[in-house]
Amino acid sequence: MSAKTESEPLASREIDAGDYRVIVAAGLRHEMASHIADAARAHHYAVVSDDQVAPLYAEPLVLALAAMASVSVHVIPSGESHKTRDTWARVTDGLLDAGCGRDTTVVALGGGVVGDLAGFVAATFMRGVPVVQCPTTLLAMIDASVGGKTGVDTAAGKNLVGAFHPPAVVLADVEMARTLPLAQRRAGLAEAIKHGVLADAEYFARIDEQLPALLDADPAATLDVVARSVEIKAGVVRADTREHGLRKTLNLGHTIGHAIEHVSGYGLLHGECVAIGMVLEARIAERLGVAESGTAARIGEVVRRAGLPTERPRGLSVDALVDATRLDKKARGGRMEYALPARIGAMAGADSAWALPVDDQLVHEVLA
Repeated sequence: MSAKTESEPLASREIDAGDYRVIVAAGLRHEMASHIADAARAHHYAVVSDDQVAPLYAEPLVLALAAMASVSVHVIPSGESHKTRDTWARVTDGLLDAGCGRDTTVVALGGGVVGDLAGFVAATFMRGVPVVQCPTTLLAMIDASVGGKTGVDTAAGKNLVGAFHPPAVVLADVEMARTLPLAQRRAGLAEAIKHGVLADAEYFARIDEQLPALLDADPAATLDVVARSVEIKAGVVRADTREHGLRKTLNLGHTIGHAIEHVSGYGLLHGECVAIGMVLEARIAERLGVAESGTAARIGEVVRRAGLPTERPRGLSVDALVDATRLDKKARGGRMEYALPARIGAMAGADSAWALPVDDQLVHEVLA
């Protein structure tokens, strides 16, 4: 796939996610207000953003929305450590102070933390108001803004309090990736690599081929990857909205990944933790005999080429990590279940509701 020239416009992509659309385009931020009004017209728009994103993108969106309705802006500190019930309460109180009622639409302008938290605010405010997701990070465009999962973290673990609350529309402007630090671009690619592993070997190979352009935030390459990842995730979610079966495959890399996030005190980016989790969980799959030999090595190769880590951070206790996996949402009957690959492009466990029980001892051995 060759990059587009400056004079050749990029085609926008629109993906059917079931009850809502995902629109992916370059320069979409200039048209977001009209798309928001089309999908979720409101008397009041409550824009939720963070202190990193708001200075870059909030003002033009607020001015455009203010031509149609009243607007309030609610800025939270950036970072996973602020995705808490306390922040949810402060934003909710802010909506009440702004006079918001049931004719309010919440607009999430930011990365995954903003999207999760603003979505949870919308799910619970006045027993539920619409939310529009406007992801500004590559990870949020590729994964976090799609699927309708919202929530906050607790001291016990990540996303343990939340609700399913699908957005009215998702608006992803791939040009926003240009303002991201390189580490954030790398982290976003972890979820794209995951989608290739679980559903599309050709897409996995295409990501590998396009890594230099993707790391450079080339709009054409970025649009292609965001759109294909959204297609894959939306297809899985449409088939299993409430995560009773197939949707569990999207948890690939996340059981160990969430444990690393928790034990490190969120000292690593989410995508970095997912990258490590994917490689280690693929090793578990090979040890169990459910994955083709070489699957973990191939995943690790592409993860490393993307500039992402593949091994447990040496400062983190193996025992603490194994304990933290039990705090995740995937335990059944006291035993952890994992989404494991069978090979690049396919997952194991179709006859086990797409989740396989794994003994702590094996996890301990792989982590060590």
